[in-house]
Amino acid sequence: MQAKFNPLQVIINPPGIQFGMPGDTIELYIVVINQGNQSAVIDLYFVFDEVFQNLTGWSSSPRESLALALGQNSDEVRFEFQIAANALPGTYDYTLVVDSPLHYPQDTPITFANQIKVLLKEQTAIRVNDPTFSIRPNTNPNKPLIFNPNEPLQVEVIVDNRSYLVDRFRLSCPDLDDDWFTINYPATGFEGPGLVSDVTALELNPGTQGLILLKFHPPGDTLAGSYSPTIRLYSENSPDLVLLDLVYIQIPTNYRLDIQLNTILGQVSRSLGKYDLSLANQGNIVRELILNLKSRDEEELYTYKFDPTEVRLLPNRSAVANLTVKPKPWWRRPWFGAGLAINFQLDIKDQQNLPLPNTLPQGTLVWKPRPWWQFLLLILAILGLLGGIGFMIWRILNPDPLRLENFSANDSQITEGDEVALNWEIHQYKQLKKLVLTAKGSQPIQPITYDFSNGIPETLGKGSANEIPPCQVQDKQELICSNVKTGVKTKGNYTFELQAFYRNGIQIFSRTNQVAAQTTQVEIAEKPIASVVNFQLDKPQYTKGENILFSWTIARPLLLSQLQVVGNADDGTSYGEPVTYKFNQGNITDPKLKKLCIQQNQQLQCKNIPLLANKVGSFAFEIKAASNNGSDKTSSKKAESKIPILPKPFKIVYFKINGSEQPNLVLNEGTSAILSWRVEGENIQVKLLPYGNDVPAVGSTKFPVNQAFPPQIGLLVNDIFGKQQPQQRGFAITVLKKVEPTPIPGINPIPPTLSPSNSPFKNPLPQR
Repeated sequence: MQAKFNPLQVIINPPGIQFGMPGDTIELYIVVINQGNQSAVIDLYFVFDEVFQNLTGWSSSPRESLALALGQNSDEVRFEFQIAANALPGTYDYTLVVDSPLHYPQDTPITFANQIKVLLKEQTAIRVNDPTFSIRPNTNPNKPLIFNPNEPLQVEVIVDNRSYLVDRFRLSCPDLDDDWFTINYPATGFEGPGLVSDVTALELNPGTQGLILLKFHPPGDTLAGSYSPTIRLYSENSPDLVLLDLVYIQIPTNYRLDIQLNTILGQVSRSLGKYDLSLANQGNIVRELILNLKSRDEEELYTYKFDPTEVRLLPNRSAVANLTVKPKPWWRRPWFGAGLAINFQLDIKDQQNLPLPNTLPQGTLVWKPRPWWQFLLLILAILGLLGGIGFMIWRILNPDPLRLENFSANDSQITEGDEVALNWEIHQYKQLKKLVLTAKGSQPIQPITYDFSNGIPETLGKGSANEIPPCQVQDKQELICSNVKTGVKTKGNYTFELQAFYRNGIQIFSRTNQVAAQTTQVEIAEKPIASVVNFQLDKPQYTKGENILFSWTIARPLLLSQLQVVGNADDGTSYGEPVTYKFNQGNITDPKLKKLCIQQNQQLQCKNIPLLANKVGSFAFEIKAASNNGSDKTSSKKAESKIPILPKPFKIVYFKINGSEQPNLVLNEGTSAILSWRVEGENIQVKLLPYGNDVPAVGSTKFPVNQAFPPQIGLLVNDIFGKQQPQQRGFAITVLKKVEPTPIPGINPIPPTLSPSNSPFKNPLPQR
């Protein structure tokens, strides 16, 4: 039969399976030739499944359209396949479609099935003449081979020798044990009849193809699941060539579990029934079983025990659990007949909720009837019962008297602010008319009367919406009262007394004289607070600008909420805003303070806490500690004495006349003297002598030099508060009188000079 002529010829390059590794880009080139009788528009696109879409990252099929005239060849159309970097090795199918629905609807679409084989990253890059192999049927993670336990799973390994030499090829599965697989190489034809010869390799001529059969037969105890063993092909000519592929195999789950219950002792009188439970895991998953029994009768007249109660079985493994069954209760044991049959059935749970057999084994335990001598015990029991009934009737007619017992406080020692709560018990409380509670102690308390004339009073029998009532009735005649509030919270020692009265108004039970038995004592201690143990400074006085270093010790620091350091001057003015340090459950929140403090022996010790001395005067410093337990009391401590803070020492930086600091100066009459000075310090008075003027700390002034110019000029600095010694610096001045010489013709006049040693000021002002 002649093949049908197709007007479109398609050339695909490269043909066949394309190879690549995760992250690689594979290129496919397509040439279309129009051999028909008309021009045509041809569409090229791909058909693939979701698995191939995830492999390449394509959200939709790439498509190209070609317009070809009659007999025209198209240019190479290039498509790229970007293999995902996380792609798993395997063979993935796709289909190339060449279609021309407008011009060749009868001859198209033409489909070309093709495959991309993703190689393992460990595989050597394949060159043109390197051998290759493929596995049939091909697999990938989403298209595994299903293993049937009844027959081995066979795959074909197709080997291509693309070299120019004869080569021998050998196959291995490095991931699997030897009992997992069998490799069969094709016979060479030279074995001879009747001879046994193992073929250990596949020999191929250049440019030929061969077939190796690989059979998988996992052992019987192989767990169900997905397996992906690696297949490696070795080339004898290229031993360093690494040729790898994966086969994806799915082993279905088998849940078969065999259970048998064997009876060892099935009829008992005083002993326990004994049974053996045999469990055999015939499946291919691990079973974790919890063993139980359930009754097949209307009542469950037994207790049981499995040893062990939980069993873990691997595939093809078995285990035995011991079961003991004890009939109960004792009075259900029959007196006559063949005995009591107790029927039960296994109730097994799988911890993974895996399927179990539909029918589980059943068992029966026979409880033999009692011996004859137990009739005598029955008669004695009946007589005892009648006697007990008579005693109960007598007790009803003769009730117990009213009793007051167990009168006590919740806690004999509590802290100030907590309320005293009392407990007591009253037997035969229905005979009670009233209770009177009195107390003696630091806080005056009026007696409290609880009236039982109309039953339990509301203050005792009813609590708030979310609280249990203080008193509750037990056994009909017993009134148990607990946590009865008294309103007593003030510190001190208290003695509480409770008196009970009969309904007829006669006091029948007073413990006034039996304090130890019917009174209770409670001590309310003062609420503890964080207290200051000591507070001191590192020096007796400071200079302004220095750091005042405090040290202190605080007892019970866990109760501390904050510390404040305050200072006050002699006139009552504050040193500044109080310095506050916050604490959280005794933990320091200030990181700077945390470095300077340690907790030791339930005390917080802080040393050298700095505070800048920024004021001058005498100050008294005090530390105050506030507690976090709701107490309104604070602990404080003052420094031992007032601390003087002195001003910074002042100094005369310079005092100059005409830019000179020489103590003895000679000035010419008729010139000017420029005085300049600079003094550093605070709270100072600066005077220019002999003028007596108060001048600024930094300044200058200008005076004419004449015969009235003072022989001594000085700068005097005093501390306003008198805390520092005065400082003084000065000059001795000699004024040279201006002389008008008689001019002699031809001779230049020479003015008279007076050296400083001839100055009339022998003792200038001393410098300080």
